[in-house]
Amino acid sequence: MSLDLFVPEDVELTTLLNELRKLSWAAADVLMAYARGEEPPYGFPKSLTVEEGGDGPVSAADMAVNELLISGLKDNLTYKEWDILSEETSKEDNFQVADLKQDWCWILDPLDGTKDFLQGSENYAVHIALAYKQKPTIGIVLIPERNELWFGIIGSGAWYENRNGHKKHISFSERLEISELIIVSSKNHKESRLQNLLSTICFAETKHIGSVGCKVASILRGEADVYISLSGKTSPKDWDMAAPHALISAAGGMFSHADGENLIYKNPTYSQSGCLIASHGKSHKQICQKAMEFFSLETPKYNV
Repeated sequence: MSLDLFVPEDVELTTLLNELRKLSWAAADVLMAYARGEEPPYGFPKSLTVEEGGDGPVSAADMAVNELLISGLKDNLTYKEWDILSEETSKEDNFQVADLKQDWCWILDPLDGTKDFLQGSENYAVHIALAYKQKPTIGIVLIPERNELWFGIIGSGAWYENRNGHKKHISFSERLEISELIIVSSKNHKESRLQNLLSTICFAETKHIGSVGCKVASILRGEADVYISLSGKTSPKDWDMAAPHALISAAGGMFSHADGENLIYKNPTYSQSGCLIASHGKSHKQICQKAMEFFSLETPKYNV
């Protein structure tokens, strides 16, 4: 299957990936400058201001990288027939997801793991995904503090590279039995229902990491095996999931709802609600089955 099926016909994949590399490392420079209290490049203000929003804090770093990514996609790519959906622009008063009418859509999270970033943790990331007809085809996760840029192309494969371009391939763990698996869970969002679910499934160990991109990267390195997102008072959004979803799927892993249904993007609320499970794929069906057994006993029934 031609790689170019995963980008618009008029776009050359190698050229696109090179532009995305430049944008990603430029974003890394901005975020790491803010993280260290230094003057950020490209004329962005030095002050790391923070505003509290309904979905969590929004910092000057979020806004700077959002501007960098959107302007880069618009100015540096000759193809123009795609939409852009980002966490920050979705908060603008005049934003309507119904206005995103193109088949191709960029889904961006300029800073996934803002709380971790503000706490001085290395577990923050930049998410860049390209979706076609509501399904991701390319996923990029940048982890600046680890000097890691992860690429996933559905149907082609996944890898990560450092700033010098040195590439490494995915290394899933060999753990198979659920009792052997290591789950990676949120550091800042710990809800009782999720804790009950994890206790019922009985994984061997739980690791706590902030960003979804960083969680999935830990699975791809073989450090963990499973990630479960369970909606509570709020739900994750398209930009939280699209790039990690494409990345782990391209690597041969799986990312689905607990009932096995696929995640669909660019829906009217751009929410990814329910129970979402990402794994190295080797025990995915068994994990989903355990989760569904847990929900079958709940009253009222949980919408997976």
